[in-house]
Amino acid sequence: MSAAEGPLVVGVDTSTQSTKALVVDVATGRVVASGQAPHTVTSGAGRESDPRQWWEALCEALRQCGEPAHEAAAVSVGGQQHGLVTLDEHGEPVRPALLWNDVRSAPQARRLVEELGGAKFWAERTGSVPTASFTVTKWAWLAEHEPESVRATRAVRLPHDYLTERLTGQGTTDRGDASGTGWWASATETYDEEILAHVGLDPALLPRVVRSGEVAGTVRDSHDLPFSRGTLVACGTGDNAAAALGLGLRPGMPVMSLGTSGTVYAVSRRRPADPSGTVAGFADARSDWLPLACTLNCTLAVDRVAALLGLDREAVEPGGGVTLLPFLDGERTPNLPHASGLLYGLRHDTTGGQLLQAAYDGAVHSLLDALDLVLDEDADPSAPLLLIGGGARGRAWQETVRRLSGRPVQVPEAKELVALGAAAQAAGLLTGEDPAAVARRWNTAVGPVLEPVERDEETLARIAEVRSDAAPLLDRAADTD
Repeated sequence: MSAAEGPLVVGVDTSTQSTKALVVDVATGRVVASGQAPHTVTSGAGRESDPRQWWEALCEALRQCGEPAHEAAAVSVGGQQHGLVTLDEHGEPVRPALLWNDVRSAPQARRLVEELGGAKFWAERTGSVPTASFTVTKWAWLAEHEPESVRATRAVRLPHDYLTERLTGQGTTDRGDASGTGWWASATETYDEEILAHVGLDPALLPRVVRSGEVAGTVRDSHDLPFSRGTLVACGTGDNAAAALGLGLRPGMPVMSLGTSGTVYAVSRRRPADPSGTVAGFADARSDWLPLACTLNCTLAVDRVAALLGLDREAVEPGGGVTLLPFLDGERTPNLPHASGLLYGLRHDTTGGQLLQAAYDGAVHSLLDALDLVLDEDADPSAPLLLIGGGARGRAWQETVRRLSGRPVQVPEAKELVALGAAAQAAGLLTGEDPAAVARRWNTAVGPVLEPVERDEETLARIAEVRSDAAPLLDRAADTD
């Protein structure tokens, strides 16, 4: 391995399933070392993780990086959004963290929208209409079901905040991740006192919002990591905002991320406020905005269907006319938190490969359905759709996105874009550059472009019709709350 040309930084991605760390050369963007360690997540409607596992995973991932991590001059953490971390007076978790895909707070989400002025109020105030994914609904659920946990809470954090605070000893967050809580007012870029009062959350329990380019702190003496004392710590951000940094996104460039969840988003100069709730009006990690739509069911749901059929995930077959809505964990887009998977159009001659293709089609349809709402009116409809995430290199995913979008599809060669975006954020502390400009200098978005094919309007229309006709069935469980 050749010597680094510039200083080294560490970018961290603490996701739902694992924590990854990259040591990156600031001058070239070359990854000089990497490491990864898993977390455990409970199953069922309640999805929880012990935050202390994230710290242990970070320690292990950095140990795998070896000496280059010790030489790093700055570090930044990108992390899964929305998770509710409650800490006691000693900074220890009061209970396991409620994760973004925990849908138990769906009743609280509906009540909060109704009690505080309806969907239009929330969209104008926070940029988003809260669903069960949002942190504010999880706090409301905790207050209702575990009041003793609320009484013991002395600090409320998001997942990336928790790790940053373990590094620095200071409670900080950033505007990108704060915008996904439901208690951050996007118009004023401050915590919303009316919403906080309504859910009984003292703003003194929340972290300070650190601006882009501002140092969140330095690595403190008491830690288990191979950083030198005084290593700079950036503010970090949520995973989607970090990936946007990692791609060096310019306004209007569309992105589809295929992971545990699926997302479509683009950087925008305009502050979003969609009262339909389809588009979440997130801030990005700089000074712009990141309108985004998210589905709960993406690669894991399709892989589950493949496993049930005893097929490899690439073993798709065309045709059949069957429709599969893979809402195995409930769904966020469309907002159907109580839904389950639905299969329609099964025939004697339907093959397993056609069923698997239908699962891909159902997952991609939900994302493309929201893409036009995410993009500004002046966005170029012929621009390549950047395909990222764990599924992006799968041929079945690529071909499904091409066929249903009718757009050219570009697959960046760079991997681990969340960690790379965090690394670009850390690099910006050292060089004074815009982190997105750092990523563009590193050429992270470079990759093959798959030419467009004719859009499969017939399949899109069939899925839309089935979803519309099945709406009462998909949402029926909500009536029993």
